[in-house]
Amino acid sequence: MNAEIDQTARRPRAFASDRSAQAARGALKAAWWGATGVAARALAGAARARPAGFSHKESPPPEGFVRRSWLEAFEKDARDVAAGLYPPMEDAPIRLRGAADVVADARRVEDRRRRGDATEARADAGDAPAYPVYYRQNFHFQTGGWFTPESARRYENQVEVLFGGAAGAMRRRALSLLAAAWRLDDHRGKRIVDIACGSGAFLGDLRLAFPRAHLAGLDLSPPYLAEAATRSGVRSLVQANAERLPFGDGTLDAVTCVFLFHELPPRHRPAVAREIARVLRPGGLLAFADSIQPVDEPRLAWLLEAFPAYFHEPYYADYCRTDLDELFAAAGLSVRGRDNAFLTKAILFERSR
Repeated sequence: MNAEIDQTARRPRAFASDRSAQAARGALKAAWWGATGVAARALAGAARARPAGFSHKESPPPEGFVRRSWLEAFEKDARDVAAGLYPPMEDAPIRLRGAADVVADARRVEDRRRRGDATEARADAGDAPAYPVYYRQNFHFQTGGWFTPESARRYENQVEVLFGGAAGAMRRRALSLLAAAWRLDDHRGKRIVDIACGSGAFLGDLRLAFPRAHLAGLDLSPPYLAEAATRSGVRSLVQANAERLPFGDGTLDAVTCVFLFHELPPRHRPAVAREIARVLRPGGLLAFADSIQPVDEPRLAWLLEAFPAYFHEPYYADYCRTDLDELFAAAGLSVRGRDNAFLTKAILFERSR
């Protein structure tokens, strides 16, 4: 049975034309979440000691390079807003309560990291057969994994802390590619599904960028879907595994997929790629975003090597070696565009006509 997709978007406010104002908003948010990260690490007593047995093989990036790459994410975001590709986005709001929650949880996360314990979430998952074994983990050592309302409410603030306030700007590289491809199109009636929508931040961006499209979000976590409904304003939300999408063949104009593939075991990635290709119409688009890989920017390979060691990511090292073009080509999707910003790469794929 196909999942129903309802029209959910409201008309956004006028697109911003002031590029410097958008950049200033990004800088303010970055300062806020950066300070929150400092407080969280201090409270947790986290000197970020190296995990046992871990040593860097890659050389550190050149002095100032990480900061320049980080700033580029905000600059690209501001440039796209000024160009009218999408309206200004608020991302995780600057609120004392949200920051305080991240800080308060920091010690639990740090204790779990030091113990190397990433299986507490299995108790929260219960016995529901819908959840694969690999899904029942505390990815990033986060409290509750994907299974509690508290985790869903905290998640967006945590990723903003992790990326110094640049999470939203990085994700929107995928939105930029899709919006540019559809710039001259009539969006009325276009059907878009955001798979692995999580707590709904990117789904909310889609709603503002394509107010006349039919939007749906899909995720495996009920608590995260509930949070996505609140955060994004989208009503059509479907609980399902991305390996078995509940949509008919060739029924979607676009699929978006943000930061899913690095959390999939290698043998599951081809199945998800095939499902995405199956549900896209001929000429339909996949707007994909995930971590950059060492081949994209060798000067950041030092950070990529450290990421799975400090933040529980059991499939990340294999993801970094995966040829994504080849993976999606095998499913019938070809590359139409690319963009990178800081630690995120975006690729626009098209299904063969």
